[in-house]
Amino acid sequence: MEYYETSNTINGTPEQIWEVLTDARGMTDRDSGVEIDGTIAPGQKLKLHTEANPGRAFSLKVVEYDPGRRMVWKGGMPLGLFTGERTYTLTPAGDATAFHMREEYSGPMLGMIWKSMPDLQPSFDRFASGLKTRIETGG
Repeated sequence: MEYYETSNTINGTPEQIWEVLTDARGMTDRDSGVEIDGTIAPGQKLKLHTEANPGRAFSLKVVEYDPGRRMVWKGGMPLGLFTGERTYTLTPAGDATAFHMREEYSGPMLGMIWKSMPDLQPSFDRFASGLKTRIETGG
């Protein structure tokens, strides 16, 4: 298994962060580095476009949706040959909220695909920073 992850502490409630995190149209309005086609809701299918891999859309499905706490998106190749699973977690931390995002990759074709993937860490960090800025500045 390979993965990317990022986290930060955001001065806001889990509910405030959840509202922004699940606003697909608003993703492009802030410095997130991603664009989402679709509605972020339980069982919905999404297309994720990222500046880290321009010209490519990733098909995902919202497989877990626990408002204000946790959300999981999953996508990949047929037969589980390659799978990506992105998990968003919000945890109250006093007057703030701990935000964590992790994407794990698995499957028999992981080794070959991993070698050809761009480094997504800057994109993950940018997303977390953009989310924090949006919540803390109201922008």
